Amino acid sequence: MCFSAFERMMSWRYLRARRAEGFISLITAFSLSGIALGVAALIVITSVMNGVKSEMLRHFIGWSGHVNVYSSTGPINDYDALISQIKTIPQVVSVTPTVEGQVMASANGRALGAQVMALRYDDLAQKQHIVEKITAGSLDAFKAGDGIIIGERLAQNLGVSIGDAVTLISPEGRQTIAGLVPRLKAYPVVATFKLGMNAYDAGMILMPFSEAQIYFKLADGGQNRISAIDINVEKPDSAREVAVQIAQTLGSGFRVYDWQESNKSIFEALTIQRNVMFIILALIIVVAAFNIISSLIMLVKDKGRDIAILRTMGATRASITRIFFACGALIGIAGTFIGVVIGLVLAVNVDNIRAWIEHVSGGKILAEQLYFLSTLPAEIDPMQVLLVIAMSLGLSFAATIYPVRRAARLDPAEALRYE
Repeated sequence: MCFSAFERMMSWRYLRARRAEGFISLITAFSLSGIALGVAALIVITSVMNGVKSEMLRHFIGWSGHVNVYSSTGPINDYDALISQIKTIPQVVSVTPTVEGQVMASANGRALGAQVMALRYDDLAQKQHIVEKITAGSLDAFKAGDGIIIGERLAQNLGVSIGDAVTLISPEGRQTIAGLVPRLKAYPVVATFKLGMNAYDAGMILMPFSEAQIYFKLADGGQNRISAIDINVEKPDSAREVAVQIAQTLGSGFRVYDWQESNKSIFEALTIQRNVMFIILALIIVVAAFNIISSLIMLVKDKGRDIAILRTMGATRASITRIFFACGALIGIAGTFIGVVIGLVLAVNVDNIRAWIEHVSGGKILAEQLYFLSTLPAEIDPMQVLLVIAMSLGLSFAATIYPVRRAARLDPAEALRYE
């Protein structure tokens, strides 16, 4: 739609606040503020939800890989031959044998449940998201097989630090005359890590690979067994196709899961939550669009005499349409632009804002014991931002249709007669 200089001038003149038109200008300001608020809220919420999903995905995959292979009958035997087969499959980047098990960690009279994962040192060194998050100690003792690495919050809950011993109790004990005796063994803590996810920081223990095989009785009788095989692929989105190929290659007797299947319920819940929040916050923009309708209707009624004079001076219905359409469009464009700027600034600094609020209030917005994450990550998706902009502008332009048609159909003779 092309606007002449006269139409732009009249639109801007009608939007400017005058003492006699203060109420109309107030509604216009509310409309613009509503659109800006809705757009900013949508950008911030979608960015935070994207950041949470990416952060959780990074941690989940960082621990267990894109594809996991388990034996249907228990521990995996002869895993070196299986690893060689898996490495021949296209898109496979790395294959890691792991030992996993549930234990009770005890120290200083406290006992907490924990998940043990054992990796070979070379495989652990490749997991940079873990190595970079070491907060105390070093990996040297772990490389020598002399100790364990535990989450920082688990260390705090047990009251231990570097060098202190933690006793691991496995329910899979040994049978004696007195009955089943749990397996107990004390290990020194050689390092702690903090990933920012409470599930790992408060309940994960890393153990040397060979020691874990002995502890979980996977090396009994000279055997060399493991709990699972973790596979990383080139593209996470192709994990399902690679999992199918692995299952076909290994044949029956194995259970193969991709990361989407393993964490399906969590990511489905996040998707549903994001969609619901998007719909709820989009209603802010819808309400603001109705404010545009009401303000334009009142503006048309207030400017009835002006419209009649313009028509008698030669202004066409199309010209009147463009003048009042420009009024509504300017509100929508200005509100959307302001909302995008505010939303992007808040999204980029959302975790700093969280930290500032916690500092001022003295409370915790994200309690690590209740939520997956201790930080508030944000990831701005340009396509989602464009979607928000398109929706905001579309609703704003649509809101002008009825008032604009009413202005264009105004009969100059009747308007002047009633004036």
